Amino acid sequence: MRVEKYGIDCSRGVMNRGNLYRIERAMRKAMRGEHVTVGFLGGSITQGCLSSAPDTCYAYLVYRWWCDTFPDAAVTYVNAGIGGTTSQFGVARADSDLLSKDIDFTIVEFSVNDEDNEHFLETYEGLIRKIYGSRTAPAVLIVNSVYYGDGGNAQAQHIRIGEHYELPCVSMKPTLYEKVLDGTYTSRDITEDDLHPNDEGHGLMAEVIISFLDRVYGELRAGNEDADNHMDVRKVTPVTPNAYEHSVRYQNHNCASVLTENDGFAVDGQPQEDIREIFRRGWTADKKGARIGFDIEGSCIGVQYRKSVAQPTCIARAVVDGDAEHAKILDGNFGETWGDMLCLDTVAEHLAYGKHHIEIELVETHEDDQVPFYLVSVIAS
Repeated sequence: MRVEKYGIDCSRGVMNRGNLYRIERAMRKAMRGEHVTVGFLGGSITQGCLSSAPDTCYAYLVYRWWCDTFPDAAVTYVNAGIGGTTSQFGVARADSDLLSKDIDFTIVEFSVNDEDNEHFLETYEGLIRKIYGSRTAPAVLIVNSVYYGDGGNAQAQHIRIGEHYELPCVSMKPTLYEKVLDGTYTSRDITEDDLHPNDEGHGLMAEVIISFLDRVYGELRAGNEDADNHMDVRKVTPVTPNAYEHSVRYQNHNCASVLTENDGFAVDGQPQEDIREIFRRGWTADKKGARIGFDIEGSCIGVQYRKSVAQPTCIARAVVDGDAEHAKILDGNFGETWGDMLCLDTVAEHLAYGKHHIEIELVETHEDDQVPFYLVSVIAS
């Protein structure tokens, strides 16, 4: 293990060892010189925000460990990080952005995007169940990032899920953040904004993860392998109501069966070339009273839309089944300055499972609106 290189005891970061059989299986595959695909699903830290180049972010450095450790294997890198997104969106896009790539090993990192509450405990469980139960049965490593200003994250919720499904969990809180607290590093040594690592911070984060992988590989080579726990997530009782595991995302290219009305919303026909081109395949509207409706099946309904720094802009209202108790104002005005935000609001949660109608209507526009309202998607869970 690499415990001294950066003055960090990486072993402290292992919050749950879990069953290592699937990671060892991916390593054995690489040892045989076969093709291995390593994936990363998360928010802006996984995407590599504030790293100086794509190859200095923690995800790429971990991918390089696989390449260097198994030089005879063909290793494919899939970075499915999208900034400003949570596990609620992650579970809705996991199939298209990650699992469709035939992943062998994946890191899941949403602990500074998810909030520390029961809602994100449930969305995170849905995500983990979807990945772990997918066709290629990939190995999953849960990684917890941290706010370096106050140590905040959703680690407590995510570790509950990791322990329940016997998954390894590695955290930056008792490793990197503790070294900020004891003065080994200042926060500015590793992050410019107390959240997103710089190159040094990404290197340290990768070191904690790689240390764990080194340990697993060392045990594998020594013959100390974990037995297959034969876990079938379909037979494991969830921790939560688990309403989000089978989330479906509707955009303008796949909504023909659920779109019931459209009065004033224009289809955005721009092609989406990359998953981080987040304002694509949706609808725009700029006239008060414009409305669009969907009949979708599920028990939880969310709406994705653009919050824009170009102000003023339009404000919409989403209502499920015409019930004011299940209504949400979708304000397209964003109070921050760092850029437009892909916002996901839960309009209704834990309804009776079945078909529900959601209508989105522009309720406020202005003569000097800078951009139209952008509806990105409707998500049914």
